[in-house]
Amino acid sequence: MIKDGIHAMVDYDKMTPGARKMRDFYAKKPGAPIYQKEFGYYSLDRWIREGHLPENVTGEQLDELFGFDPPGKHFLGQLGWCEAGFCPVFEEKWIRDADAEHEVVQDFAGRHVLYFKGRRNGFMPEYIDHPVKDMKSWIRNCKWRMDPNTPERYADLDARMAEAVKAAGEGQVICQNLVGGYMYLRSLMGPLELMYLLADDPELIHDCMETWFALADAVIARHQQYVTIDEVFIAEDICYNHGLLISPAMMREFLLPYYKRLLDNVKKRNIDQSRKVFFQVDTDGFSDAAIPVYAELGLDYLSPFEAASGCDVVRTGKEYPDLLILGGFDKRILAAGPEAIDAEIDRIMPVMKARGGYIPTCDHGVPEEVSFENYMHYRKRMREFAE
Repeated sequence: MIKDGIHAMVDYDKMTPGARKMRDFYAKKPGAPIYQKEFGYYSLDRWIREGHLPENVTGEQLDELFGFDPPGKHFLGQLGWCEAGFCPVFEEKWIRDADAEHEVVQDFAGRHVLYFKGRRNGFMPEYIDHPVKDMKSWIRNCKWRMDPNTPERYADLDARMAEAVKAAGEGQVICQNLVGGYMYLRSLMGPLELMYLLADDPELIHDCMETWFALADAVIARHQQYVTIDEVFIAEDICYNHGLLISPAMMREFLLPYYKRLLDNVKKRNIDQSRKVFFQVDTDGFSDAAIPVYAELGLDYLSPFEAASGCDVVRTGKEYPDLLILGGFDKRILAAGPEAIDAEIDRIMPVMKARGGYIPTCDHGVPEEVSFENYMHYRKRMREFAE
């Protein structure tokens, strides 16, 4: 068998350094050097303004400065993330002025969003309307945009797959990431409206989910003609600060059957049939209650463990010793200063490194309140666990 990362796994000593560290994480190897990365940043503008970073700072420069590892994982994408995987997307256009300071704009997902005039980023958007109200609006506005046979979906397939084949040959984890069912439904209908429609119009919900499944299954099948998939990763955001946003019973009715079909098909189609397919869920909020529900499908990996909502990676790591964990470093502590940062690192990192299967990141993007000096102290301490 050719050990090309597609037909069979690349030999460990032939993998790139980032891929080796990432594979050790997935193997949950106790005491292994911890892969170094970050969730994201809201603090870069401040750090640039204060002169700590150049105005045109690149990702490569940040990686070198902060001591992040080279790539160990390749994302296939093409199936949405926080919104449905529309092709074509909606036209982004001005709808109306709301008042002297605000305007309503239609975004690429068909939602009407209240923005500050002349400003689109740096704040939480307020969604005031969504494209799906009932079966009629679903079919008229959205369903046709999820046709898996639309040629434009695959216009750059060969180029994208060439990158994926290269990453597989380096031993990188090949990840199929896509919008999860709850996040997808919420983007179509709105969070409050979805609550009513789950009870009042289950036929509509199932039709939306059948369409989600058909698109995801078809696109992933195309990808699997080129590479073996190591992981299916859904963006779900199904929790808030006290637990699940919908009941386990609703998850079992409207989400899990479609996930099971998709996971089963991915496993059946994989070129390398010996390869384990990991299942990762990304959800904000207090995610403890979600773990046993997704465990019914063989949950392997959860992120990003929002500390402000009560998540604790040490607690969860002990309760679920086989669970892979990413995130969990309290962004508020990053703003509190070196002593607080040291105390949290000393609480988390020795335990989680000895356990294995942990990648630390800020539990969301590093906020603007975090000084450059504090973040550099955090990175210096975290690098102690990188070897």
